[in-house]
Amino acid sequence: MGRDVAASESTTIRILSGKCFCGAVLYTVADAFLYAMNCHCSNCRRTTGSAFKPFAGIERDKLIVTQGEGKLMIFGDVNANDTHCRLCGSLLYSVVRNGGFVHVAMGTLIDAPSIRASAHIFVGSKAPWFTITDALPQFEEFPPRASED
Repeated sequence: MGRDVAASESTTIRILSGKCFCGAVLYTVADAFLYAMNCHCSNCRRTTGSAFKPFAGIERDKLIVTQGEGKLMIFGDVNANDTHCRLCGSLLYSVVRNGGFVHVAMGTLIDAPSIRASAHIFVGSKAPWFTITDALPQFEEFPPRASED
């Protein structure tokens, strides 16, 4: 289960654990995600083998690979990539926004994060065989966020 770390005298941040399918790569991440969504783009579908990728976004320095860093397979470059376990292929996270953030694949978290998905994105390219049945907002592409302006 997640552990708590004191951020200051008045706040405590929960630290979550995550891992790949085979357990070769372990990571920790602060339970301080800024946003979470379900991405239906073709790239996320291909990297996960699923209809969409549930992800949570956080500053890159708040995720730490604690075991198996040498077992990572990085597809892309240092500031924009998908990071997988090279042994089992699990997509762990994607480095985005010019390297400043990671989109953690929520299915790799061992501990439950406090955040939940707030929208479906890239539904314009979603799998035709999948029907979205919840009431979350749907965006053809990526919704604008005030924090990126």
